Amino acid sequence: MGEQYTPPCPHYRRCGGCQLQNLPYEEQLLHKQREAVRLLGRFDQVEQIIGMDQPLHYRNKVHAAFGLDARRKPVCGIYQPGSHAIVPVERCLIEDALADEIILTIRNMLPSFKIPVFDERSGSGWLRHVLVKRGFATGQVMVVLVAANPIFKLQKPFLKQLLERHPEISTVILNINDRFGPVVLGKREKVLYGSGYIEDVLCGHRFRISASSFYQINPVQTEKLYSAAVAFAGLTGKETVLDAYCGIGTIGITASDQAKQVIGVEINRDAVKDAIANARLNGIQNCWFTAGDAGQYMEQLTRDGHRPDVVFMDPPRSGSDQRFLGSLLQCAPKKIVYISCNMETQRRDLEVLLQGGYRVKKLQPVDMFPFTNHVENIALLEKN
Repeated sequence: MGEQYTPPCPHYRRCGGCQLQNLPYEEQLLHKQREAVRLLGRFDQVEQIIGMDQPLHYRNKVHAAFGLDARRKPVCGIYQPGSHAIVPVERCLIEDALADEIILTIRNMLPSFKIPVFDERSGSGWLRHVLVKRGFATGQVMVVLVAANPIFKLQKPFLKQLLERHPEISTVILNINDRFGPVVLGKREKVLYGSGYIEDVLCGHRFRISASSFYQINPVQTEKLYSAAVAFAGLTGKETVLDAYCGIGTIGITASDQAKQVIGVEINRDAVKDAIANARLNGIQNCWFTAGDAGQYMEQLTRDGHRPDVVFMDPPRSGSDQRFLGSLLQCAPKKIVYISCNMETQRRDLEVLLQGGYRVKKLQPVDMFPFTNHVENIALLEKN
């Protein structure tokens, strides 16, 4: 027997964020490939999983919870699985290193500015979380301070010192979350410095990212994911494409170069505003975005006789609901490109689509989150 492999992170057992860190990366990919085959192999051949060349420090979004340790001193880190106990983490192997440095700087600045961290048991204190987003291509950095109330004492000297220590920071936002519960961001926010958003480049297009908007966490693998998804669609420049669950428009805008027109639908109005701004930012004329329920929108398209040729769908981990799938089957596009972050729910949804007259033509897993159990998978379906 060979030597036992030692996980490289000292927090591996307590943190729980990297479930597969007990395996070398090559074995992680083999494990994920086997899972893809187990869950989806009966639909079609599963292509070789697309892995990362450098699978460390890939997360461009870093969230740290703040609290008090047993000695009532401020700590920051990651919630232990199934609890609100904070595992103090100063450096994480999968998080952006600069983001970790900024969070550590903020933690170390708190005592001198007499900024109390939030205590969930008593409901007292101020700072609850810090969120850092970085554009890997642009180098732009957003810092979001999530606080229990909007009263920020010593705001100006605090920002002055933070920006002196980290001139890389492009914008700072104060987000107010006065509710108990697992949701990190509240609905109110105030821009303290900069524009209130950052930009990044993905698949040759520029994207504006706000504090609350969804943007893929691993941009290196996202380029591979989106390139494969658009290639699956086989666009010729004549197609009308519907981007369901469009978010800030990343997939739709990526596909717009090869389509006649792209329609994006998203329930989150803030994300739609970002998508519209992103289309303008890139000078794209053939993309149109609207806020609404994608299933209802497809029903209206069907009634009006305007059926898209291709539907891209990238639902949340829970997958698509029955109404959306029913609307999709009524709409009856020639091709469906289904991007999933949960192969269990994707398998369930593929069963429904197969019963509705589609067949699976390709399956391509992508390792978006090395060291974790998560696998992203693209399925191409064509109408029988």
